[in-house]
Amino acid sequence: MLPGMSPRELKRALKRMGIELRELEDVKRVEIILSSKKIVIDSPQVLQMFARGTNIFQITGGSLHEESLEEEVEIEISDEDIEFIVSQTGVSKEEARKALIEAKGDIAEALLKLKSMG
Repeated sequence: MLPGMSPRELKRALKRMGIELRELEDVKRVEIILSSKKIVIDSPQVLQMFARGTNIFQITGGSLHEESLEEEVEIEISDEDIEFIVSQTGVSKEEARKALIEAKGDIAEALLKLKSMG
């Protein structure tokens, strides 16, 4: 807010400039999703401004945290792949399955990982 100006005066001045301002009530959470992470703002104060056909949002306050967006992709591990890993490394089927899951189904990567451990 501008010094010496009441909220009511500010609202009138903005309206004269073609800007309409309103506070969004009861906002619980705002999420900003980027390509590799998500920014989450809990309990923010959100102001919405309309100016020349454009919406402008101002987000203040609240608690901020980031979340990773690594997608959980379900990996299909075939019995043949497990048997191949077991035959090449001598590990148990459970260890072979775990290595394949960690390698996201990449047989060569799973083999390298298991051979470097043993």
